[in-house]
Amino acid sequence: MNYYMSKTLSGTFENAEQKVTQELKNEGFGIISEINLQEKFQEKLNVDFRKYKIQGACNPAFSYKALQMEDKIGVMLPCNVVLQELKPGKIEVAIVNPMASMSSIENSKLIEFAGEIQQKLKSVIDHI
Repeated sequence: MNYYMSKTLSGTFENAEQKVTQELKNEGFGIISEINLQEKFQEKLNVDFRKYKIQGACNPAFSYKALQMEDKIGVMLPCNVVLQELKPGKIEVAIVNPMASMSSIENSKLIEFAGEIQQKLKSVIDHI
């Protein structure tokens, strides 16, 4: 099982980011955190790096339900989304596969629930 789902888009990084944000919203997720590695690597390491952002996507209702099933599941939240510029005009979007991350937890209800979340995140990938 792959630990992520991905799709490569043509266009600008900013346009890809807007599409992802909108499709996540359509599935009930919002962006609650963002790490711009291009900026951080430049600031902290003085290294030039391609456009690369990690977004933390959260659906509060899903997070709440998951925490009711497994109180330490917070170590795996939020659902990470990566946007990276492979080359000018080609942007890869990768989203964590919750089935892969949850399969290490021995909780059948949580694994079943992860399948529901996986379908919503797959829908994001399908529609961007």
